Amino acid sequence: MTPVPGFEGQRVAVFGLGRSGITAARALKAGGAEPVLWDDGVSGRMQAEAEGFELEDLTTADWSSFAALVLSPGAPLTHPKPHWTVDKAKAANVPVIGDIELFARALEATPASLRPKVVAITGTNGKSTTTALIGWVLKQAGLKVAVGGNIGIGVLALPAPTEVEAYVIEVSSYQLDLTTSFAPDVAILTNVSPDHLDRHGGMEGYVAAKARLFANLSDTASALVGIDEEWGRGVAERVANATTVRTLPSPLAGEGGGRSPTDEGYEDPHEIARADGSSDTSSVTPHPTSPAARPPSPARGEGILAAPGHLTVGDTTIDFTRARSLPGRHNAQNAAFAYAAARAVGVSHDAAVEGLMTFPGLAHRMETVGHLGPVRFVNDSKATNADAARQALMSYPTSFWIAGGKAKDGGIEDLRDLFPRVARAYLIGEAADDFAATLGDTPHVIAKDMATAVALAAADAQQAGGDQVVLLSPACASFDQFPDFEARGESFRAAVLNLGATPSVHG
Repeated sequence: MTPVPGFEGQRVAVFGLGRSGITAARALKAGGAEPVLWDDGVSGRMQAEAEGFELEDLTTADWSSFAALVLSPGAPLTHPKPHWTVDKAKAANVPVIGDIELFARALEATPASLRPKVVAITGTNGKSTTTALIGWVLKQAGLKVAVGGNIGIGVLALPAPTEVEAYVIEVSSYQLDLTTSFAPDVAILTNVSPDHLDRHGGMEGYVAAKARLFANLSDTASALVGIDEEWGRGVAERVANATTVRTLPSPLAGEGGGRSPTDEGYEDPHEIARADGSSDTSSVTPHPTSPAARPPSPARGEGILAAPGHLTVGDTTIDFTRARSLPGRHNAQNAAFAYAAARAVGVSHDAAVEGLMTFPGLAHRMETVGHLGPVRFVNDSKATNADAARQALMSYPTSFWIAGGKAKDGGIEDLRDLFPRVARAYLIGEAADDFAATLGDTPHVIAKDMATAVALAAADAQQAGGDQVVLLSPACASFDQFPDFEARGESFRAAVLNLGATPSVHG
């Protein structure tokens, strides 16, 4: 646990007693504060009471007695309308903060000589894989690392700053909205596409929340920004000395075809966007890494190119095609961020590359869960929107696609260009009928539930013959049939194994 100083002897209101709320209360208490807890749900209040915390109905509390309100990221700060606790806090001039801000204050109170490095990752898609990958690379390099935040363990439940050498923290837009002083040593924005727009009042508000990650960076901090879409390019232009990451089309996907970055004389057909808004249209001729080559260390403001299995840093290409858990264009982007972040915190070139090569993969994200003869079953349950599903569909020439759930705005309309890759689609959940209408002439069946979808897809894939992929990449939230995407992914895994498939230990 990370005790939070600065509130010694003061009452701090904590609303929302899920994972982050109850952990924040423990950390505040450990730092000497007097947390006062409340939740609209009875179960949360019962847990707090069982742990000996003070409970008080915040609807009738004296808000002038509170030094701060620690708000659950699940409660709206501004849109669609502020949570009632926010209105009460503002009326009493009580600051509204979240667990990441408490973590930032604990870091600031740690003596500089003992303060660990902090790598923070946000973005619409890819942030969990990037977080797990960076944590893995740093651990393999011998650092004492704590990984958490929006992924896995709540940030305040991680070991105290004096017990680790580096934190790798995933942060959501909801959490960033509640920060004022968070200043990581490496700040990463993977990508931006429409998501959670109701909570941020539209796309501009959503992007602004993500960009808060860069608001307090020191002159020596590293900012890494994905520029595959206009929103990311806009952020990069506003962040001083941002190192940009751009991904190139996958020859496997047939997008742009042509030669790969390892081919002799390869020239990048894209411009490399720079953080200052200019561009470099000179050709880039990567050369294979050799003992004689200077190990690349991305400079601030530099551009990194990523293509499936390869990174181009300066005039050097890093080949990670043998990294079996990092297939496809999206994982090339993840690898670029991981490599650059590792180098930024002092990991050597060789150790960073070795970490990429040995990464075992992240559960529920392009995770191979089993094989039935030549048929491979891939669990991408974490693809909760169309943009995330796009990355998975682009990774295979063709697939038997399981999709559906609680649809996001736009459904799968933006995936039309990838429908030719779908051998057949198997639709589940609330979105099944709407997705069927969008698919039109693309072969599909409404399977309704996971077990039926897996059985039908497996039979069709086996009948097709040869190496085939059954892909769960729902492009939907899970909340119609499952409590979360993890439960959905485990349902897929169970259905696959029930068919007699040979399980895979790692993807």
